[in-house]
Amino acid sequence: MFTGIITGLGRIVAIQSLGSSSHHGKRLTIETPAGYLNDVGLGDSIALNGACMTATALDPGRNQFSIDISAESLAKTCGLTQTGVINLEKALRANDRLGGHIVSGHVDGIGRVTHFTQVGESWELRISAPRALSKYLAYKGSITINGVSLTVNQVTDLTDAADATDQTPGSEISINLIPHTVQNTALGQLSEGSEVNLEIDLIARYVERMLKDTQTHTHSSIAPATTD
Repeated sequence: MFTGIITGLGRIVAIQSLGSSSHHGKRLTIETPAGYLNDVGLGDSIALNGACMTATALDPGRNQFSIDISAESLAKTCGLTQTGVINLEKALRANDRLGGHIVSGHVDGIGRVTHFTQVGESWELRISAPRALSKYLAYKGSITINGVSLTVNQVTDLTDAADATDQTPGSEISINLIPHTVQNTALGQLSEGSEVNLEIDLIARYVERMLKDTQTHTHSSIAPATTD
Protein backbone atom coordinates (compact mmCIF):
# COMPACT_ATOMS: atom_id res chain seq x y z
CA MET A 1 0.00 0.00 0.00
CA PHE A 2 1.03 3.61 -0.62
CA THR A 3 -0.14 7.12 0.23
CA GLY A 4 0.47 9.04 -2.99
CA ILE A 5 3.16 11.17 -1.32
CA ILE A 6 6.24 11.01 -3.53
CA THR A 7 9.41 10.11 -1.61
CA GLY A 8 11.92 10.73 -4.39
CA LEU A 9 12.47 11.52 -8.04
CA GLY A 10 14.06 8.67 -9.96
CA ARG A 11 15.22 8.24 -13.51
CA ILE A 12 14.86 5.22 -15.77
CA VAL A 13 18.39 4.87 -17.13
CA ALA A 14 18.23 1.51 -18.91
CA ILE A 15 15.55 -0.72 -20.47
CA GLN A 16 16.26 -4.34 -21.38
CA SER A 17 13.87 -6.67 -23.20
CA LEU A 18 13.21 -9.98 -21.42
CA GLY A 19 12.45 -11.76 -24.69
CA SER A 20 12.04 -11.32 -28.41
CA SER A 21 8.24 -11.29 -28.68
CA SER A 22 5.52 -8.86 -27.66
CA HIS A 23 4.56 -11.30 -24.90
CA HIS A 24 7.81 -10.63 -23.07
CA GLY A 25 8.26 -7.83 -20.57
CA LYS A 26 11.10 -5.44 -19.78
CA ARG A 27 13.76 -5.03 -17.13
CA LEU A 28 14.10 -1.42 -16.00
CA THR A 29 17.08 0.04 -14.18
CA ILE A 30 16.19 3.08 -12.09
CA GLU A 31 18.57 5.63 -10.66
CA THR A 32 17.54 7.13 -7.30
CA PRO A 33 18.62 10.02 -5.07
CA ALA A 34 21.67 9.33 -2.90
CA GLY A 35 20.81 7.16 0.11
CA TYR A 36 17.30 6.37 -1.14
CA LEU A 37 17.97 2.61 -1.14
CA ASN A 38 19.49 2.46 2.35
CA ASP A 39 16.34 0.91 3.84
CA VAL A 40 15.21 -1.03 0.76
CA GLY A 41 15.61 -4.83 0.50
CA LEU A 42 15.21 -7.29 -2.34
CA GLY A 43 11.53 -7.97 -2.94
CA ASP A 44 10.38 -4.64 -1.50
CA SER A 45 7.63 -2.76 -3.31
CA ILE A 46 8.30 0.63 -4.88
CA ALA A 47 5.73 2.54 -6.93
CA LEU A 48 6.99 3.91 -10.25
CA ASN A 49 4.71 6.68 -11.52
CA GLY A 50 1.98 5.08 -9.42
CA ALA A 51 2.53 1.48 -10.55
CA CYS A 52 3.57 -0.93 -7.79
CA MET A 53 6.71 -2.86 -8.74
CA THR A 54 9.07 -5.30 -6.98
CA ALA A 55 12.76 -4.53 -6.55
CA THR A 56 14.54 -7.53 -8.12
CA ALA A 57 18.12 -6.20 -7.96
CA LEU A 58 19.80 -3.56 -5.81
CA ASP A 59 23.00 -1.59 -6.37
CA PRO A 60 23.11 0.95 -3.51
CA GLY A 61 26.68 1.93 -4.38
CA ARG A 62 25.46 3.29 -7.72
CA ASN A 63 22.08 4.40 -6.29
CA GLN A 64 20.28 2.04 -8.66
CA PHE A 65 17.73 -0.76 -8.50
CA SER A 66 16.02 -2.90 -11.11
CA ILE A 67 12.49 -4.20 -11.62
CA ASP A 68 10.94 -6.66 -14.07
CA ILE A 69 7.67 -5.50 -15.60
CA SER A 70 5.40 -7.86 -17.53
CA ALA A 71 3.95 -7.18 -20.97
CA GLU A 72 0.50 -6.99 -19.35
CA SER A 73 1.62 -4.26 -16.94
CA LEU A 74 3.31 -2.36 -19.77
CA ALA A 75 0.06 -2.47 -21.76
CA LYS A 76 -1.95 -1.09 -18.82
CA THR A 77 0.40 1.74 -17.83
CA CYS A 78 2.29 4.59 -19.45
CA GLY A 79 5.65 6.28 -18.92
CA LEU A 80 7.59 3.07 -18.25
CA THR A 81 8.81 2.25 -21.75
CA GLN A 82 11.36 5.02 -22.16
CA THR A 83 14.17 6.57 -20.17
CA GLY A 84 13.46 9.68 -18.14
CA VAL A 85 12.34 11.08 -14.79
CA ILE A 86 9.69 9.22 -12.78
CA ASN A 87 7.98 9.55 -9.40
CA LEU A 88 9.06 7.08 -6.70
CA GLU A 89 7.28 6.03 -3.51
CA LYS A 90 8.32 3.28 -1.12
CA ALA A 91 5.59 1.03 0.29
CA LEU A 92 3.75 2.30 3.37
CA ARG A 93 4.82 1.07 6.80
CA ALA A 94 2.25 0.45 9.53
CA ASN A 95 3.57 3.34 11.64
CA ASP A 96 3.88 5.86 8.79
CA ARG A 97 1.77 9.00 8.45
CA LEU A 98 -1.03 8.68 5.88
CA GLY A 99 -0.29 12.06 4.32
CA GLY A 100 -2.25 11.53 1.10
CA HIS A 101 -4.91 8.82 0.78
CA ILE A 102 -4.92 5.01 0.58
CA VAL A 103 -3.30 4.02 -2.72
CA SER A 104 -2.87 0.45 -3.95
CA GLY A 105 -0.37 1.07 -6.73
CA HIS A 106 -2.66 -0.62 -9.28
CA VAL A 107 -3.25 1.61 -12.30
CA ASP A 108 -6.94 1.74 -13.29
CA GLY A 109 -6.58 3.59 -16.57
CA ILE A 110 -4.60 6.04 -18.64
CA GLY A 111 -5.58 9.69 -18.86
CA ARG A 112 -4.40 12.45 -21.17
CA VAL A 113 -3.38 16.01 -20.27
CA THR A 114 -5.67 18.50 -22.02
CA HIS A 115 -4.46 21.69 -20.32
CA PHE A 116 -1.48 22.63 -18.15
CA THR A 117 -0.75 26.24 -17.38
CA GLN A 118 0.40 28.45 -14.52
CA VAL A 119 -2.31 30.42 -12.74
CA GLY A 120 -0.89 32.84 -10.17
CA GLU A 121 1.62 30.93 -8.05
CA SER A 122 0.02 27.56 -8.85
CA TRP A 123 -0.67 25.45 -11.94
CA GLU A 124 -3.96 24.20 -13.34
CA LEU A 125 -3.80 20.65 -14.65
CA ARG A 126 -6.71 19.24 -16.61
CA ILE A 127 -6.90 15.59 -17.63
CA SER A 128 -9.39 13.63 -19.70
CA ALA A 129 -10.23 10.32 -18.02
CA PRO A 130 -11.55 7.14 -19.69
CA ARG A 131 -15.32 6.69 -19.63
CA ALA A 132 -14.96 3.57 -17.43
CA LEU A 133 -13.50 5.71 -14.61
CA SER A 134 -15.89 8.66 -14.84
CA LYS A 135 -18.34 7.37 -12.22
CA TYR A 136 -15.54 7.25 -9.62
CA LEU A 137 -14.53 10.91 -10.01
CA ALA A 138 -16.11 13.53 -7.76
CA TYR A 139 -15.62 17.15 -6.75
CA LYS A 140 -13.14 17.29 -3.82
CA GLY A 141 -12.55 13.55 -4.20
CA SER A 142 -9.11 11.95 -4.36
CA ILE A 143 -7.28 10.78 -7.48
CA THR A 144 -3.77 9.44 -8.00
CA ILE A 145 -1.97 10.85 -11.05
CA ASN A 146 1.39 9.25 -11.87
CA GLY A 147 1.54 8.16 -8.25
CA VAL A 148 0.75 11.58 -6.75
CA SER A 149 -2.25 11.92 -4.39
CA LEU A 150 -4.30 14.90 -5.56
CA THR A 151 -7.71 16.51 -4.98
CA VAL A 152 -10.20 16.96 -7.83
CA ASN A 153 -11.34 20.60 -8.06
CA GLN A 154 -13.81 20.14 -10.90
CA VAL A 155 -15.37 17.36 -12.95
CA THR A 156 -16.84 17.99 -16.39
CA ASP A 157 -18.74 15.14 -18.03
CA LEU A 158 -18.10 14.87 -21.76
CA THR A 159 -20.60 13.95 -24.47
CA ASP A 160 -21.78 10.36 -24.01
CA ALA A 161 -21.69 9.15 -27.62
CA ALA A 162 -23.72 6.07 -28.49
CA ASP A 163 -20.64 4.32 -29.92
CA ALA A 164 -18.38 5.21 -26.98
CA THR A 165 -16.28 2.52 -25.33
CA ASP A 166 -14.87 2.29 -21.81
CA GLN A 167 -11.62 3.83 -23.08
CA THR A 168 -13.35 6.80 -24.75
CA PRO A 169 -12.78 10.01 -22.75
CA GLY A 170 -15.77 10.26 -20.42
CA SER A 171 -14.89 13.22 -18.24
CA GLU A 172 -12.34 15.94 -17.70
CA ILE A 173 -10.98 16.68 -14.24
CA SER A 174 -9.26 19.85 -13.09
CA ILE A 175 -6.47 19.74 -10.50
CA ASN A 176 -4.62 22.56 -8.75
CA LEU A 177 -0.89 21.96 -8.28
CA ILE A 178 0.95 24.04 -5.71
CA PRO A 179 4.59 25.02 -6.41
CA HIS A 180 5.92 22.37 -3.97
CA THR A 181 4.22 19.59 -5.95
CA VAL A 182 5.52 20.88 -9.28
CA GLN A 183 9.06 21.21 -7.94
CA ASN A 184 9.23 17.88 -6.08
CA THR A 185 7.46 15.49 -8.48
CA ALA A 186 7.71 14.68 -12.17
CA LEU A 187 4.31 16.30 -12.82
CA GLY A 188 6.06 19.55 -13.68
CA GLN A 189 7.34 17.91 -16.87
CA LEU A 190 3.87 17.21 -18.23
CA SER A 191 2.51 19.05 -21.24
CA GLU A 192 -0.67 19.01 -23.32
CA GLY A 193 -1.07 15.54 -24.82
CA SER A 194 1.02 13.73 -22.17
CA GLU A 195 -0.38 10.40 -20.97
CA VAL A 196 -0.64 9.75 -17.23
CA ASN A 197 -1.40 6.77 -15.00
CA LEU A 198 -4.65 7.11 -13.05
CA GLU A 199 -5.76 5.26 -9.93
CA ILE A 200 -9.22 5.96 -8.54
CA ASP A 201 -9.97 6.35 -4.85
CA LEU A 202 -10.21 2.96 -3.14
CA ILE A 203 -13.28 4.06 -1.17
CA ALA A 204 -15.12 5.03 -4.38
CA ARG A 205 -14.49 1.56 -5.73
CA TYR A 206 -16.12 -0.12 -2.71
CA VAL A 207 -19.04 2.34 -2.65
CA GLU A 208 -19.82 1.53 -6.28
CA ARG A 209 -19.72 -2.19 -5.52
CA MET A 210 -21.98 -1.86 -2.47
CA LEU A 211 -24.52 0.25 -4.34
CA LYS A 212 -24.64 -2.28 -7.17
CA ASP A 213 -25.15 -5.11 -4.66
CA THR A 214 -27.91 -3.15 -2.88
CA GLN A 215 -29.75 -2.51 -6.16
CA THR A 216 -29.53 -6.20 -7.09
CA HIS A 217 -31.02 -7.33 -3.78
CA THR A 218 -33.73 -4.66 -3.94
CA HIS A 219 -34.89 -5.79 -7.38
CA SER A 220 -34.76 -9.48 -6.48
CA SER A 221 -36.85 -8.97 -3.32
CA ILE A 222 -39.81 -7.53 -5.21
CA ALA A 223 -42.40 -10.28 -5.70
CA PRO A 224 -44.14 -10.40 -9.08
CA ALA A 225 -47.73 -9.16 -9.20
CA THR A 226 -50.44 -11.85 -9.17
CA THR A 227 -54.07 -11.81 -10.24
CA ASP A 228 -56.98 -13.82 -8.84
